[in-house]
Amino acid sequence: EVMFFGGMFLGYAVYRGAYSTAYAEASRHLDVLLGAINTAVLLFSSLTMAFAVRAAQLGGRRTVVLFLIATIILGAVFLGIKSIEYYHKYEEHLIPGERFEFSAPNKNHAQLFFSFYFVMTGMHALHMIIGIAIMLVMILLTLKRRFSAEYYFPVEMTGLYWHFVDIVWVFLFPLLYLVDRS
Repeated sequence: EVMFFGGMFLGYAVYRGAYSTAYAEASRHLDVLLGAINTAVLLFSSLTMAFAVRAAQLGGRRTVVLFLIATIILGAVFLGIKSIEYYHKYEEHLIPGERFEFSAPNKNHAQLFFSFYFVMTGMHALHMIIGIAIMLVMILLTLKRRFSAEYYFPVEMTGLYWHFVDIVWVFLFPLLYLVDRS
């Protein structure tokens, strides 16, 4: 996963360096407020996930389930906001392809920026959906009393996965939304 996302970050960095003016202009078409709200939502979801792991360590089944549900809800909020952003890009004709419209110079380079934007955020969203599915399984297993204070390893690994997904976003947000803003 690190190498997978690392490759995308490397590709983005190489082309951003080559076409920095177009990337800066294209980045200004992203909604910083929605991106910032999503960042706060994900950071808070990391907190609820950490509380779920701690509850598992203490053997609190009900608390584990409640914090996992809270994390799932926060993940769903993130995905909902991201879908609103995607819809805005569709309405603005900023989805790469035949209908792509960009009024500033360097249209092709801006289209490359949006290609990276959709691939990177789309892969991030896919990983979030997988994380939510894993948390649903953890809820079922917790309700079936498969975990205890002595054995909570799957919940802890789910937490590590979720934190990784959150960390990826912590890098995506400034690279896509904030770099070259002025």
